[in-house]
Amino acid sequence: MFRLNLLRLLAALTLSLPLAVQAGRSCEEKSLSSDTFRLAMQTAEQVRQKLDALNSDVVVLARVGQDLSKYKLRYSHAGLVYRTEPGGRWRVAHLLNDCGTDHSDLWYEGLGNFFLDDMFSFEAVVLIPPPELAARLKPILSQGGQLRRLHTPKYSLLAYPFATRYENSNTWVLETVAAASSREIEIKQREQAQMWLKLQGFVPAEIKLGPLSRLGGRIFKANVAFDDHPSELRYSDRIQTVSVESILNFFMQRKNGWAVQEISAR
Repeated sequence: MFRLNLLRLLAALTLSLPLAVQAGRSCEEKSLSSDTFRLAMQTAEQVRQKLDALNSDVVVLARVGQDLSKYKLRYSHAGLVYRTEPGGRWRVAHLLNDCGTDHSDLWYEGLGNFFLDDMFSFEAVVLIPPPELAARLKPILSQGGQLRRLHTPKYSLLAYPFATRYENSNTWVLETVAAASSREIEIKQREQAQMWLKLQGFVPAEIKLGPLSRLGGRIFKANVAFDDHPSELRYSDRIQTVSVESILNFFMQRKNGWAVQEISAR
């Protein structure tokens, strides 16, 4: 009974708050409905149960925050999830765009908050690293210093994967995992992470945008820029960026112990 009353209190408090910081979206004064809150908590609980059953304290978790089907993409935003201590709570470390501006920051949140961001669909995918990589990622996530070294506050939703002028949420996740994966050198800078990814054969997502879409995005949206993309790609309307699918494809093709689980809210 106490747990039920507590959930009701949390729901009442949450429904009164606007959505403040989002991944690649503008801020809107939009209150959460009771159905949205219920589905978010339900999805978070399903994810928690899945994570508790895993033999890993670190995973990559992605959600369907936006409808990207016209670009042949499903998942929109990824974060790194880790257990604070054996048998303890799960925390999400992820990069969030500040209300449609050209600025981002790193956030640490619970699983429930991760799914309260005006979701398009309450589905998730979990990418599970091999044990030795999870062991290297955990101190990075717990201490936080390495995370900041690989964070560029200047944000673009469609940041080019092999440039450091901007960064988006998925790029930060990919480069952080790359830094932990490298055994050849200690990766301390984004340029090093990107070079490692190139050498390992990372292939970014390629999105076809018409010239009007590019022009409109640059003029009217502060969180979308294209001036970090090579001219030969940009002017042929071939925009390359880091998608959740490109992260999944890259690590699964390495065939060294990665695994994937998809989750849909019942």
